[in-house]
Amino acid sequence: MRKVKIMPSDAAGPEARRYDSFAEFYPFYLAEHSDRTTRRLHFLGLLLALGCLVMLIATGHWIWLLLVFVCGYSFAWIGHYFFEKNQPASFRQPLYSFMGDWKMFWQLLTGKIPL
Repeated sequence: MRKVKIMPSDAAGPEARRYDSFAEFYPFYLAEHSDRTTRRLHFLGLLLALGCLVMLIATGHWIWLLLVFVCGYSFAWIGHYFFEKNQPASFRQPLYSFMGDWKMFWQLLTGKIPL
């Protein structure tokens, strides 16, 4: 299995370019997640968000929907602000960022990116 190499980004400010395709965006996304703690926090947040989604379906209590977003975003943003020291890509390109979160989650889960 080929491992993904993650390099720090040099375009972390709001003036960073916009991408026309996810394939073009994803290397930038990975560069914005070069710190291992940030990747771990993203993974944990998404795992908890999945758990909250399961609880929403199982119980029908809508508070779990709120917790999906709280878990999914709070852990990621803590990673960006305190460890990565950059602005989350979700502020610039929310759809591609959301897609990147799940692609990176899968790659972390399968060992393609080191957790």
